[in-house]
Amino acid sequence: MKGKPLVSIVSAGLSKFGKIEGLYARELFAEAAKEAYERCPNLNPKKDIQALFVGHMGESYEHQGHTGATAADWAGLLHIPAIRTEGACASSGAALRAGIYAVLSGLCDVVMVGGVEKMTHRTTPEVTEFLAMASDYPFEQWHGITFPGLFALMATAHMHKYGTTEKQMAMVAVKNHYHGSLNPKAHMQKEVTLETALSSRVIAWPLKLYDCSLITDGASCLILTKPELAKKYTDTPVHIVGSGQASDTIGMYEREEFTSLKAAKLAAKKAYEMANVKPEDIDVAEVHDCFTIAEIIAYEDLGFCKPGEGGHLAEKGETKLGGRIPINTSGGLKAKGHPVGATGTAQAYEIYLQLTEQAEKRQVKDAEIGLTHNVGGSGATAAVHIYRRE
Repeated sequence: MKGKPLVSIVSAGLSKFGKIEGLYARELFAEAAKEAYERCPNLNPKKDIQALFVGHMGESYEHQGHTGATAADWAGLLHIPAIRTEGACASSGAALRAGIYAVLSGLCDVVMVGGVEKMTHRTTPEVTEFLAMASDYPFEQWHGITFPGLFALMATAHMHKYGTTEKQMAMVAVKNHYHGSLNPKAHMQKEVTLETALSSRVIAWPLKLYDCSLITDGASCLILTKPELAKKYTDTPVHIVGSGQASDTIGMYEREEFTSLKAAKLAAKKAYEMANVKPEDIDVAEVHDCFTIAEIIAYEDLGFCKPGEGGHLAEKGETKLGGRIPINTSGGLKAKGHPVGATGTAQAYEIYLQLTEQAEKRQVKDAEIGLTHNVGGSGATAAVHIYRRE
């Protein structure tokens, strides 16, 4: 039997992603929670939900901390334990892990997990500075390197070692923008051509504008319960059957190689073993494409191809809808957007839609097993989860 369920997702919610003017992060989280409640009429949120875990990267954007209590207040969940988790861009991947712990421990029957970030009201230099806090301060931030620069180092190393090309990276962007054009909640809902992607301005060579994810506002959430209780709330639960999380050095300069993320490989190994599945069993995946090179490296770290073959996988169209292993059907961070605290559970939201056949124009036919891959910083944190439909 593939994958004994750890917990079950009985509902999920996602706010609109994009440049959302006039709303605070707490209001975006309330929007996501409202959808989750409406999808699950058998749930009484105030009575049934016993804890909230919410991923949120930084207080700097809104000069607001104490995110757990704030999100609980606006989601109508006063009086329960509400805890913020922080793992940089993997903050809500960590929230999902915490929710799984809470249910498996027996302390909770039903929990909400999610994440939120409000970013677009800040200038690009401010956002760049706030995001850089997820890298090493004395040896990276202080010297002026930013995340485009760190991932550019990975890209040039990958190009040197394996012959990966700028065209292959651009093809990841083209593919994800196509998927984003099919997602009504995506930040960027327009296709781009390969020529447009390749000719866009350089941000940190070889990464260009269309190789970089978007500064975005948004929120996401899931409602988890014990598998034996799932049918009380929905006829179509999605079971989480594998969960792995690992850490690596905060600074890239301490790592043995730049062409792979050790934490992601360790997290994936744990999740695959727990779920009793192999990479070839995955029908659809959401991976952390903060930059196009990150998606190519994810293909390799997750075992969808051999090391060095990620660029070819993208070039052959195997990760596009209709391909062998559709990846980032939501549009990914690249087109759906990357409100950093919300990203991990937003990935899970897409897999929930896919496995319950609610993904509409971007539906993967007969999808039974899904995977999410959520990375924090330049790879110091990684969380991988595997899902199976009922």
